[in-house]
Amino acid sequence: MAKVIVYPLTSTILADLVERMGHESLVIPTEVRKKIISTSIDSPPLNITPDDPKKGLKWAAVDVPSGVRGRMAIIGPLIEAAEAAIIIDDPGCLTGCSGCNRANELVRLLIKTKGIPVLEMNYPEDENEARGFVRKIKIFLEGLK
Repeated sequence: MAKVIVYPLTSTILADLVERMGHESLVIPTEVRKKIISTSIDSPPLNITPDDPKKGLKWAAVDVPSGVRGRMAIIGPLIEAAEAAIIIDDPGCLTGCSGCNRANELVRLLIKTKGIPVLEMNYPEDENEARGFVRKIKIFLEGLK
């Protein structure tokens, strides 16, 4: 069983596919859930602690926006734990607002430079592409065993 980071990090469909193939998916909702059910978050819907932007300095410089550092405090450990990755290019609105895009660019860079197996694909635009999309992901995940 491999730990597979999925990008976009909010894709529950890709996370489910990874888990159905017997691997562990590394995604944001799982990490946020851990924080919210623990006592570290005092007031949801805020999903970072005041210390998280400081922790994010490990992956992002001090002069980047604090939102990027806060995101990287959650995402950075996922990248470090990843043994493989699935990256979907141009997933549209699945990646969040334009402010999140700076963190997204950093995440993709860190994943690609980590030296782990990476499957990078375009988001499907029709049913035939979607079938091929799922088939390629399945083949990639089977190759990780």
